[in-house]
This record gives sequence, structure tokens and C-alpha cells, in this order.
Amino acid sequence: MSSQRAKRLKSRRSSHGVLSLLTLATVSAVGLGSCTQRSTTSENTPAPQTQATPAAGQQLKVVTTTLPITNFTKAVAGERVQVTYLLPTNVGPHDYQAKPEDVRILSQANVLVENGLGLEEYLKNLVANANNKNLKIIDTSKGVKTISNEEVEGHEHAEGEKHAGEKAEAGGHEHEGEFNPHVWLDPQRAVQQVENIRDGLIAADPQGKETYTANAAAYIDKLKALDTEIATALKPYAGKEFVTYHDFDPYFAQRYNLKVEYLVGVPEENPSPQDVQRVMNVVKGSQLKTLLTEPQAVGNPFEALAKDLNVKVSYFDPMETSGPDGVQPDYYFTMMRQNLNNLQKAFGAQSPQSNLPIWSPLKSVTGVVVQPVGLRW
Repeated sequence: MSSQRAKRLKSRRSSHGVLSLLTLATVSAVGLGSCTQRSTTSENTPAPQTQATPAAGQQLKVVTTTLPITNFTKAVAGERVQVTYLLPTNVGPHDYQAKPEDVRILSQANVLVENGLGLEEYLKNLVANANNKNLKIIDTSKGVKTISNEEVEGHEHAEGEKHAGEKAEAGGHEHEGEFNPHVWLDPQRAVQQVENIRDGLIAADPQGKETYTANAAAYIDKLKALDTEIATALKPYAGKEFVTYHDFDPYFAQRYNLKVEYLVGVPEENPSPQDVQRVMNVVKGSQLKTLLTEPQAVGNPFEALAKDLNVKVSYFDPMETSGPDGVQPDYYFTMMRQNLNNLQKAFGAQSPQSNLPIWSPLKSVTGVVVQPVGLRW
């Protein structure tokens, strides 16, 4: 265990707090579920061994594992590829329970596109059970600069930057992997993920190179335009700090020269008095108008704290769940602009650059009702 983490855990044992008992009790009652893998398909689940190379005239069968990766893959593949999102859109990768049907899907697939960085813990047994020796796996995090979970907890973002695949220092964080997996929340890193998808599809289907290259280039242009839009909108707030419920946003904060504080960093722990005090200090220091929870959080964990601080509660959506529309390529841009809108309001902007509606934890952008699930990361 690193000294940074040891100090943090030692600090948590202290019972000093300045928040009202009512607020602390209410906030502490809203915990995060364990990020331990809940279940996978049985080790004895039978799966046919198949030839995963498409026959002449047949589409490449591609399976994706997260909403952003599905957005990116569909954009690159276009109509040339059959893309199947493995999860229900209203269930995030931390809550997913693999089914026997998923084994069949992977046994017949040609390509599996994953985010990587330990986000899809359920895949290990699922891929093994599928027994598809010809399945090509595209890890979209390959070569992307990452931030270790240990450094996120210590808030040493710049110094904690590594490339995916590099070995982290011993000690470690109690998340699924060594690195924070939410790289897609930085559009520049999303560009690298799209490039990895493009290259992987070309390797699996060389005849589609022209299609994949052109589609990727068009989507990357949109990602770069989005990046410029967000950077311009947030430039006046450089160096300011915002608050999320959980520590999913270090990549976004690093990219746009912001700082991010969070109420809960390790899922198994409830917020201590010191956690609540940290958030209060940030709200007062940055004069925040809004605390940003996420659609995957159960209930409203910021309700009591927001009331005490006389601020509002809104959302920064990490895009782990959605309505049925969440699998479409442009969904990523819709949600990122909505996140920008909500963040500008949190900083006190009267007329944010984006005017998208506030997302409800029970509705998608199209109004389709979605049941929220417990946060497990």
C-alpha cells in the first residue's frame, strides 16, 4: 500500500467533522456497491467452437462492450459491419451479469471491441467460455496515456500519467484495474480510441480499409471540433475545481486545465466527515453553484449536502447507461455537450454555450424511461 493511500485511510478513521449530523448521516447512507465482479457465466457453460472468419459476402460480426465504444465502432464501421452491443443500454459495465446467450454471441463473432483498462472484468470468463479461437480483440486503450487510480486518489494527475500497458507501482487501488478507465471523457483520447478501432477493423477486414479509413477520419474531425468547442467554453474557468460524486472524471479535468474533487473515491467506503469537508471547501473556494452527481448513482447522494451549502444538484454523465438511443454514433456528442452545459452552470455561467436539456436519471435524451442501477466502480 502506498504512503499516499495509507495516509488517506488513516485520515478516514478520524471522526472529526464540521457538517451537521443530519447532512453527514444522509450522505453516508448513500454508498456505492462493491465493484467486485458479481457473477459471470458458469465455467461449465457449453459453447460451440466456430470459425470466426466471415464467409464471402457476409458482414463482419463485431461485438462491443460499452456505450462510447459502441458509438465509436458504429461510426467507423458504417453499414459494412454488423455491430452488436453486448449489454442492455440501461445496465453499466460494473453491474453487468453475463448470460449464456452472450457466450453464443461471442462464439459467432469475428471481432470484440473493448475499452480495456480493467473496465470489463466480466469478459475474461465470457471469452474463455465462448471458445472462439479466431476471435480478434481490439483493446481501444492501447497506447492511450492513462492516469493511475492511485494518482487519482492522490490528485497527482499530471505526474500519474502513463501509457496503457505500462506497469504501475506496487501498492494499488481497490478498483478493478490499475488505471482509471474513463479515457473516453477526453475527446483527444477518444480520437486515439477511434484510431485503434479503425486499425483493428482493417486488420480483421482488409478489403474494408477504404471505408473504415474514411469513416474514422470524418468522426475524428467531429471529435476535434468538439474538443475545440469545449476548450473554448471552459477557458474562462481554467484552474477552477468542480465536484462529482465519484472519481470518474480526471481525464476530462486534465484535458481542460480544471481540477476535480469527488465525494467518494473507493466504492467500498462511505464518505467520512473529512470527505464531506473536502467537498464543502471546494464548493466555497470555487464558488460552485452545482454539485454534479451521475445517472448511475442510486438516489440523490448530494441532496443533504447541497441543501446545507445552498447549491443545486445536476449531472455529469460518464455514459455508462442510457436509453435505446445511446448506441448511435452521435450520442457521444450529445452527452458531452450536455456535460459541458451542466459544468458551465456549476461554475456560475448564466448562458452556457450548449442549451441541451438537463438529463434525468430516469430518462434518456429521447424521453425513454430507464431504470437507474447501482454504481459499481
